[in-house]
Amino acid sequence: MSAKAPARPSCSTASWVRASWWRVVPRLVDRGRRVIALDLPGHGLSPRDPELTIERAASAVVDTVRVLAPGGPVDAIGHSYGATVLAAAAEQLRPDLAVYVDAALVLAGGADRHALTAAYAQDRLLRMSPDGLRATRPFSSERDAEVEARAAARFDPATSASVSCGPDQAWEAVPGSIVIRADPSAWVTDQDARRFEQGGVEVRSVPGAAHTIWYSHFDEFTASLPEMFGGR
Repeated sequence: MSAKAPARPSCSTASWVRASWWRVVPRLVDRGRRVIALDLPGHGLSPRDPELTIERAASAVVDTVRVLAPGGPVDAIGHSYGATVLAAAAEQLRPDLAVYVDAALVLAGGADRHALTAAYAQDRLLRMSPDGLRATRPFSSERDAEVEARAAARFDPATSASVSCGPDQAWEAVPGSIVIRADPSAWVTDQDARRFEQGGVEVRSVPGAAHTIWYSHFDEFTASLPEMFGGR
């Protein structure tokens, strides 16, 4: 999460791990913000939880921010799964600005726990190779790939699989929120964009970007969010 002034935190709920924001955080700090970057449960150095739900992850975010920024106003940004957690946490967190990056804020449930855990474990092995990541994501720098490979090594498949084993769920972004999506996006369709806009949410698109927009189009990503990064 991110602050508007030196004493105001800016919270980022990353899709995998806080290290994924390694280029974003210094830019926010340069704007005079204090940044709280979080490892969500089952990611990075955070605890594992094989019974995790989105609500439990959201509670962990709220509890952490309340400890690190007690009573302080925050702006918040989350990507993909992290954006969904942010949406679930928003009612308690009450950020002045919530930014959701390439996420429709819906979750398909009903997954088979064993099968999905096995699939995530296999994907984890593939993502642990920096060379393999750069081969499949040619926009990645050497450091991007190293960061993502370390994140994969610390990723717990059972924790992440758990959130998809309950019922289907959906969350609303409050009016005034911002959705930044890749264009085209496999995650936020044109129909999703219209739904957000009808609810008073501003949708901004970054043409040609990958799902991790700030990795493939860093300058365009920061320019699309002058509320946090300035400019434009």
